Amino acid sequence: MQTKTNPASVKLPQPLRERIRNLADARNQSAHAIMLQAIETYVDREEQREALRREARAAHEEYLRTGLHVTAAEADAWLAELEAGKEMEPPKCHI
Repeated sequence: MQTKTNPASVKLPQPLRERIRNLADARNQSAHAIMLQAIETYVDREEQREALRREARAAHEEYLRTGLHVTAAEADAWLAELEAGKEMEPPKCHI
């Protein structure tokens, strides 16, 4: 099933247009395909960053509400054990 598309207008500086055209020619693709891929990659990455920001904010709010935490040293020690191939439970949160 093909997704419906709508045209969008983007004003690009001439040097960028030339770079896109050169890349498109080198890859035997259309400039449209190059731009679409670039925009999709950018949006995917920024959505992931935004999800991480929301998760970090929620974790910080939970910490402010409860005071529960692990220290950086505790987290580092746990991660070192995991990297060494040992299955370990995460450290217990404390105040």
